[in-house]
Amino acid sequence: MTRLSVEMLAADAVEPITSAGHGRLGIAVLAGIAVIVLLITKFKLHAFLALTIGSLALGAFAGAPLDKAIASFTTGLGSTVAGVGVLIALGAILGKMLADSGGADQVVDTILAKARGRSMPWAMVLIASVIGLPLFFEVGVVLLIPVVLMVAKRGNYSLMRIGIPALAGLSVMHGLVPPHPGPLVAIDAVQANLGVTLALGVLVAIPTVIIAGPVFSRFAARWVDVPAPDRMIPQRASDELDKRPSFGATLATILLPVVLMLAKALVDIVVDDPESTVQRVFDVIGSPLIALLASVLLGIFTLARPAGFSRERVSGMVEKGLAPIAGILLIVGAGGGFKQTLIDSGVGQMVLDISEDWSIPALLLAWLIAVAIRLATGSATVATVSAAGLVAPLAADMSTTHAALLVLAIGAGSLFFSHVNDAGFWLVKEYFGLSVGQTIKTWSVMETIISVVAGAFVLLLSLII
Repeated sequence: MTRLSVEMLAADAVEPITSAGHGRLGIAVLAGIAVIVLLITKFKLHAFLALTIGSLALGAFAGAPLDKAIASFTTGLGSTVAGVGVLIALGAILGKMLADSGGADQVVDTILAKARGRSMPWAMVLIASVIGLPLFFEVGVVLLIPVVLMVAKRGNYSLMRIGIPALAGLSVMHGLVPPHPGPLVAIDAVQANLGVTLALGVLVAIPTVIIAGPVFSRFAARWVDVPAPDRMIPQRASDELDKRPSFGATLATILLPVVLMLAKALVDIVVDDPESTVQRVFDVIGSPLIALLASVLLGIFTLARPAGFSRERVSGMVEKGLAPIAGILLIVGAGGGFKQTLIDSGVGQMVLDISEDWSIPALLLAWLIAVAIRLATGSATVATVSAAGLVAPLAADMSTTHAALLVLAIGAGSLFFSHVNDAGFWLVKEYFGLSVGQTIKTWSVMETIISVVAGAFVLLLSLII
């Protein structure tokens, strides 16, 4: 095949599915997002169905033929699941292994044994950040709630002084640091470098989690001074085990994928020679798939076996770890379909033109779009995948570091002000026994602080690097 024919095929592949002007496209985007918001909030429809219907509605409002809109949606869904689906599955397996083997409890107990008095909130944020690396937010909350309640009761601490740092650690990891679904989808959408994004995500996460966790918890404890609820503390996984993994082995298993991906990013910067054997080796072992797969396989020997699990129990544990992520995979996939429909409709170019005409920095625009969708839908994941689709064209001429910062700006915006349309809001309210007003004063304000502080640090980094 000649080079000319390849270029012609590429041109056909990116040809917009509609020739609508900016005015009609703008209305189509608002209408499509309005359909998604209405279906999720008013009719309580699952986000997967809402995103699917919203994507088709967007194409229809933009004047695209229905068959082309369907093709765009299915193409985007397939490519997104192919890009991040396996990574989400591996992360879920590792998280399940960590929880069931007692490895998470071992990390918690070891760190708490070293903490006393004023250092306890800092210990909680450290625990949540480490545990939050491989775990989904909801799983992390359920896992750490017994610890938060136990520490608050036995140490006679305000619940907010202990709980807010734990929630901050989990939330920051969820929004800013891969391999969580949101950052992975955004990285895939804007074609950012995962290793660089991971490194910058950790850099932004550290000051953000300190401000939103231990520092803010001082004020939260004054505003809402409540003790741990007087109810039975949930049983922990390791309470039923005769033995559990060591602290060192557990920590090594959790951090292995992070170390491998960061090592790849460092080698890419230092060596910068695609023909180099060293770079090619690290390109393989530092790829997200291999890094997470290595961690899961290592976990069988460092987590499952020390806990006394048989091969049959390990197999069953993997199966149980995969079951809960079906909904997440479908939402992420549908979000990818919505993203592709946006791009194929020409909306990406429209956003690019708007950013130039209005002189809005790309990172700030990405943050604002994610904030708007987060407030409307209540879902950080939906906000991330939708915003990534809208601003993906902005990354075309960006450097590697600025493309990574674009991902982090989206992630930061997706965490803004969790309120009554967010499942996480009710999860925190019920577990901590708070009223709606108390939850807003603590959890919602904490989420807003994370979003604003992380967004500010992203903008600051964009001026430096």
